[in-house]
Amino acid sequence: MASKLLRAVVLGPPGSGKGTMCEKIARSFGLQHLSSGQFLRESLEVGVLAKQYLERGLLVPDHVITRVMMSELEKRREQPWLLDGFPRTLGQAEALDRICELDLVISLNIPFETLKDRLSARWVHPASGRVYNMDFNPPHVQGIDDLTGEPLVQREDDKPEAVAARLRKYKDAAKPVIELYKSRGILHSFSGTETNKIWPYVYTLLSSKIPPILSDEEN
Repeated sequence: MASKLLRAVVLGPPGSGKGTMCEKIARSFGLQHLSSGQFLRESLEVGVLAKQYLERGLLVPDHVITRVMMSELEKRREQPWLLDGFPRTLGQAEALDRICELDLVISLNIPFETLKDRLSARWVHPASGRVYNMDFNPPHVQGIDDLTGEPLVQREDDKPEAVAARLRKYKDAAKPVIELYKSRGILHSFSGTETNKIWPYVYTLLSSKIPPILSDEEN
């Protein structure tokens, strides 16, 4: 467990490697990795509704994701955590403000062409949300999920012709969120094309806030 009650968020467009970065941070610093997508898939109350959005690669409406995330975060008032996939809009950020104060926001800036290539090569296991990339993280058997043996699908929004519109939509929604955290002095932006090359800089930043439980080399 991290010695300080740190609350952090990782922001980034689809395909930016948020999930991978969050896993590295969680492992190295003892923070709980709270994935909005995971909570939505597991939520009995809104699961069916959210699933329709998630499987098509669409953004879940604010009121749906906010209700789920507020409920989950209320349970963790005394715990350090790392948010992945929330907040994505100003409305979500304002809802988060009402229950806690963030210490740190990490923003991943990945070139458009890199995101386009990553998303177009991405296939998912719909039931679990597991993501594969045919270029650098392919399944053991093409088109098949490693753990269940069930077929993978390419979401409509990951098809090349849909990616550009999806990234534009994210950028428009995220811009005021980024500006808000920048104005508070808690935003730290990292640019690059590979998570492993960005990671040492993120690790150094976090090490200045809380003591790591694993060194960068161990990760």
